Amino acid sequence: MSSIPPRYLIKNARLINEGLIQEGDILLENGRIERIDTTLTPQDATVQVIDAAGCYVLPGVIDTQVHFREPGLTHKGDIASESMAAIAGGVTSYVEQPNTVPQATTVEELEKKYARAAEVSWANYSFNMGATNENLEELKKVSKRDVAGIKIFMGSSTGNMLVDNPETLERIFREVDHQLIAHCEDEATIQANLERLIAEKGRENLTAADHPIIRSAEGCYISSSAAIALARKTGARFHLYHVSTAMELDLLDGDLPLAEKKITAEACVHHLWFSDEDYAEKGNFIKWNPAVKTKADRNALREALLNGKIDVVSTDHAPHTLEEKMRPYADAPSGGPLVQNSLPAMLELARRNDIDYARIVQLMCHNQADLFGIEDRGYLREGYHADVVIVDPSRPWNVTRENVLSKCGWSPFEGRTFAARVTHTFVNGHLVYRNGKVRGEAQGQRLLFVRP
Repeated sequence: MSSIPPRYLIKNARLINEGLIQEGDILLENGRIERIDTTLTPQDATVQVIDAAGCYVLPGVIDTQVHFREPGLTHKGDIASESMAAIAGGVTSYVEQPNTVPQATTVEELEKKYARAAEVSWANYSFNMGATNENLEELKKVSKRDVAGIKIFMGSSTGNMLVDNPETLERIFREVDHQLIAHCEDEATIQANLERLIAEKGRENLTAADHPIIRSAEGCYISSSAAIALARKTGARFHLYHVSTAMELDLLDGDLPLAEKKITAEACVHHLWFSDEDYAEKGNFIKWNPAVKTKADRNALREALLNGKIDVVSTDHAPHTLEEKMRPYADAPSGGPLVQNSLPAMLELARRNDIDYARIVQLMCHNQADLFGIEDRGYLREGYHADVVIVDPSRPWNVTRENVLSKCGWSPFEGRTFAARVTHTFVNGHLVYRNGKVRGEAQGQRLLFVRP
C-alpha cells in the first residue's frame, strides 16, 4: 500500500469544485494533485493520459457514517469488501462506527480497527470511538489528530452502547474535547409505540410499514432536541447523524456559514430518496433506524440541503445478509448497503433538477472535509491528496445483484437505472477502479484532522 502511483493527466474534464463547473485538465503526481489548469500537456511519455471529454471530475466523496462490520460481524461485510464497494461508488474516504464486536469503546480496541484498515482498506479511513455510560475517562484519551469523533448512541444499539444516564451524557458533552456525534431516538417512545402495536396487531403481524410508527418522528424529535439543548448549554461541538424528520429541522441553524457552526447535521441518502410509500414494494430492504418517514419529511430534507440546515450527506451504510433481511419484520435487522450507490443516487436527483451538481459536491465532499477538519482532502486543489472521481453523466446502468460489491450481495436500489456512472476512482493518486473493475492493490490511508 506504499507504492508510488503513476502520473496521470486527466484532460478535457468538467471540473466540479467550490461551487463552479469549469472546463480543465488536472495532473496527478506522487499521490497529490500537482496542477490544475485550462490546458495541460504531458511532460513526457511516463504520464498516462485519460480523456474525460463529456465527463465530470470531482473530489472523492467522503462518507462520514458507515458500518463496515469488522470485527465480529464479518458475515455481513468487512473492511476490504465494503471499502471496495465504496471506491466503486466514488467514495474515497469514510468514517466507520464503533458498534462492532468487540465494540470500539477503548483506545486499544479502536486502534485494532485502524491496524486492520491499514492492511486491507481500499479507501481512506477513520473510526469513531464509542461512548458508554462507563467510559468517560477513556473518551478523554482519544486523539483529535487522527480519530474522527466520539459516537454517542442516544437510541437503540448493540451491547452496552446506549448512553441513557443523564449525568453521564452531560459530563461527556461538557468534558470531552472532541467532535461529538449522536444517533438520536428516544428509547421510551419507541418501546411504548412497539408495545401498543403489538397489543393491537400481534407481533407476528407487524410489517415494515409499521416501522415509522414505532420509530416515530416524535421519538426522533424528543432525543434530538435534548441533545442539541445539551450541546448549546455546554458549548460542545456536536453533529447530529441521519436527520429523518421535518420537525427536527427547526432545531438547526440555517443562516450560519458552516465555519461558524458548532452544531451541525447530516441527512442520509435513503431518507432523501425513499418515503413510507415505498414500504409496500421494498419492505425490510428500506428498514433503517431512524425509519424512512413520510414524503413530506423527505421533501423537507431535500429542501434543507439547499437552505443550509443540513450540512452533509452520508449513507449510514449498514449491510446485513439477504437471509437476515428476509425474516419477518420484527426479526429483521435495520440497515442496508448504500455506499456504492450514494453518489449515483444523488446525481440522479440533480438530473431531475431537485439539486444541482455543485451543491452535491459541497455536501458530499467539501463540507464533510470542513466539518470534521479532514486534512488536504475533499477539494480539487493543488497540493491536496489525489482522491479524484470521474463520472460519465450519460452512461446509464442498472443496479443488479451481480454488480453489487458489498459482501451482502444486495441493494435497496436493485432494478433502478441511474443515468450517471462512476468510471474512474483515484485514491491517493492510484487508479483503483476503472470501468466496472477494481484494480491494483488497496491504497487507503488513515485520515488526519486539523481542528480547534
